[in-house]
Amino acid sequence: MIRAAYLAAEGFEAELAEDLRRAGRRIGGWHGPLALSPDPAPGAPNAAPWALDVWDAPREIPVPSIRAGADALRAIQRNWSLLDVAHHRRAALIRDALPPLRPKPLIFPQPAPASHLGAWTLLSSDRMLASPTKSSPFVNGAPVFAEDREGPPSRAYLKLWEALTRLGRWPGPGETALDLGAAPGGWTWALARLGARVTAVDKAEMEPRIAALPNVAVRRESAFGLPPEPVDWLFSDVICYPARLLGLVRRWMEAGAARNIVVTIKFQAATDHDTAAAFAAIPGSRLFHGAHNKHELMFAWPADPGAGTTPITT
Repeated sequence: MIRAAYLAAEGFEAELAEDLRRAGRRIGGWHGPLALSPDPAPGAPNAAPWALDVWDAPREIPVPSIRAGADALRAIQRNWSLLDVAHHRRAALIRDALPPLRPKPLIFPQPAPASHLGAWTLLSSDRMLASPTKSSPFVNGAPVFAEDREGPPSRAYLKLWEALTRLGRWPGPGETALDLGAAPGGWTWALARLGARVTAVDKAEMEPRIAALPNVAVRRESAFGLPPEPVDWLFSDVICYPARLLGLVRRWMEAGAARNIVVTIKFQAATDHDTAAAFAAIPGSRLFHGAHNKHELMFAWPADPGAGTTPITT
């Protein structure tokens, strides 16, 4: 019996498998990028950060015909997204018999969809796996944004947009934001557009037109030599070993200097699962692999600012 299914981004199945092993969840098999487990989805936060999406109520449904498959899904609810792994023509015919699903690209800062969305896939030509509920409101866990092709100096802003959309909040006009490892300025550009007063910190040179924005100040220094100072938002896309970033985050949290923290944990050749677990263990945090991330995880704190989280101590 399949009691949970976990969707990995392409190329990160091994990372997801290790997540599940550490969480004590078995994998009964794989269906493309979908890990099928006989164990229920863990209720604990950060238990499977490498999963783009978690199907938490899957059920196996017979599909003796195209119509029968579509009718079975429609009898459960209206909105369904297809994970197209096998039997593509048959899956497409079932999909086309369902109410159309045409999600529009998000125009950031636009909240994530609130409408209910399930997911399904064909396990075989006559059997489907369908979950009426899942962890992500997006099709296959991947938000699609209306991109800006001219303003930002790189596409790194997309993973910041995704992180803030997942978090459900972002800096507002007049709030202070510190962007560590800012060059060439993709995150700084995105934060400045929100109206935040941004201090960009990097030894490398910023894109001149980003540095010239009226609400941007530039500091040419090391992110790790900067003492904690009061800010509304601390951001980091610094390239460094995960353990070093963990030390930086702990230092700022222990000082109580940042009200909100959003950082990218970048891995080298091997994934440092132990340090990722240390990030995940920080109370009130959220750790996830976004659709716009490469070999990296996003860490955000606090996940819920109303939950009364407190800084960690050593």
